[in-house]
Amino acid sequence: MTGVTRDRFSLEGRTALVTGAGRGIGRACALAIAQAGADVAVMARSRDELESIASEIEATGRRAHVLVADVCDRTGVEACIGDLPRLDVLVNNAGTNVPQPFLDVDEETFDRVSAINIKAAFFTAQSAARRMVAQSGGVIINMSSQAGHVALPKRTVYCTTKFAIEGLTKAMAYDLRGTGVRVNTVAPTFVETPMTKPFLSDPAFKGYVDDNLLLTRLAGLDDIASAVLFLASDASAMMTGTSLVVDGGWTAH
Repeated sequence: MTGVTRDRFSLEGRTALVTGAGRGIGRACALAIAQAGADVAVMARSRDELESIASEIEATGRRAHVLVADVCDRTGVEACIGDLPRLDVLVNNAGTNVPQPFLDVDEETFDRVSAINIKAAFFTAQSAARRMVAQSGGVIINMSSQAGHVALPKRTVYCTTKFAIEGLTKAMAYDLRGTGVRVNTVAPTFVETPMTKPFLSDPAFKGYVDDNLLLTRLAGLDDIASAVLFLASDASAMMTGTSLVVDGGWTAH
């Protein structure tokens, strides 16, 4: 039996793609993956944000590929993936949320959130998987949420999409068995990002979050990036079709 070494966490010589990489969790994941030795393609709609993170990636000595694209543009995403020199890791991170009580959900909001969180995630993963199967291996990490495991108030649409991502991940792992491609999710609790900051600034909502966390702090970006790095690396080589829940104990009760 061999011991665990730092080499199992290394991504040296690999190329990763992170969607929604301009800010928040995506940005943190892109930088962590670069620090682990991989070249990183960063995808988002804002060139300014991407060029900022690209400069940080290159400061680690790794190569950055700036991909200005909307994940809802299936043809554009396929072209970007096809232009990469290779693809070993996909962090399928782009997502959105518009909190509404169930009785007030309108069709436009449902379609918008579903288009990004389900349809775009599905076809981005499909394009990446095709590339990886042709290379005989790779890792896909779908960004889920604790909302893919338990109900959260005023988030029926978001919960619907994240439960869908959990199911998609299991089905993908089954369909891709024998190809060398592994598929898992990371399911974070609330993290202070540009998307969540307005919610967390509400004292009542912040109190609700604090009451449900068994640990006495919010998750940090590094907590999520570390989980992604683990799943991207050979340290998780026996894991596929499952979810790594980084929720401070939220779903334990």
